Amino acid sequence: MNVLRVDLLFQIVGIGIFISVLNIVLKQAGKEEQAQLLTLVGVVIVFLLVIQLIGELFHSFRNIFNL
Repeated sequence: MNVLRVDLLFQIVGIGIFISVLNIVLKQAGKEEQAQLLTLVGVVIVFLLVIQLIGELFHSFRNIFNL
């Protein structure tokens, strides 16, 4: 399972760029509450991706140390 997860890194970067652009558009349209909610949703999505990576890391530790 020594796979470098570059695809996940690109997903996180893509989500960040997409959320940033939409955030700017919504703020320019005067919908700051929706922009803030969109930012929160983006953070939660990225957080879930990172949690998945941490789970894989612990699974790897268990396999390495035979726990």
